[in-house]
Amino acid sequence: MKIRSVQNTRKITKAMEMVAASKMRRAQERMRAARPYGEKIRQVAAHISHANPEYRHPFLVVRDTVRRVGLVLITTDKGLCGALNTNLLRVVLAQYRRLQEQGEEIEVCGIGNKGLQFMQRLGAHIVSEVVQLGDRPQMDRLIGALKVILDGYIADRFDRVLLAYNRFINTMRQEPVVEQLLPLSGERLGVPETVWDYLYEPEAKTVLDHVMTRYIEALVYHAVAENMACEQSARMVAMKAASDNAAKLIDELTLVYNKNRQAGITKEIAEIVGGAAAV
Repeated sequence: MKIRSVQNTRKITKAMEMVAASKMRRAQERMRAARPYGEKIRQVAAHISHANPEYRHPFLVVRDTVRRVGLVLITTDKGLCGALNTNLLRVVLAQYRRLQEQGEEIEVCGIGNKGLQFMQRLGAHIVSEVVQLGDRPQMDRLIGALKVILDGYIADRFDRVLLAYNRFINTMRQEPVVEQLLPLSGERLGVPETVWDYLYEPEAKTVLDHVMTRYIEALVYHAVAENMACEQSARMVAMKAASDNAAKLIDELTLVYNKNRQAGITKEIAEIVGGAAAV
């Protein structure tokens, strides 16, 4: 019965491994497809931010004091992907405790069911959430929850916004990252090689507000795409490890079963021989 049970489990993990491998390839393709747009919008934002010094967009202004922090936490909706969520949430929890010790208030935007449930158990203040994203990131699902954070930053409800997600390194390695999303640092935007002169229509404020918002949305979308690629990679590796462990366990249980069966046969033969000798 134990062998049969492990065999059934191995069939499930093997099927999940194959499904995760197929989804992983598509997730990596979407992640790579999002990079050219993200790089181009970053270049446009960098040029515009340097070309119009008379208007400084709120996303570019560094606050003197930090009293409230917004946290955009991106995790998976489902489990069975190894320690992917655990590693990220461990880093986020350390950052969360550090901010609390400094007297800063934290409000959370939860993208993904696992991180949302963790923050709810922690007693954090959840201002927006998005769950059940599926296997393909959709910008229209993300905009509503992200707009709450961006509007809060513009209205000075937040002095800083952090972004936490898993960065895809390769199939075997995913890195938990907590980085500053707002205000935009010079390292993220970069310095353009040449400063372009722009004519704004209808006005600089309207154009900058639109471009900077699109840039932040592109950053979050790309982070979600990377996290999904990490999820499928981690699930494939975890299910492969589970299938291998199940195969080893089946071999061990089969060996025990054969030993017990041979011992039972030997005992029956000994009883038959003993009975014949007694007769």
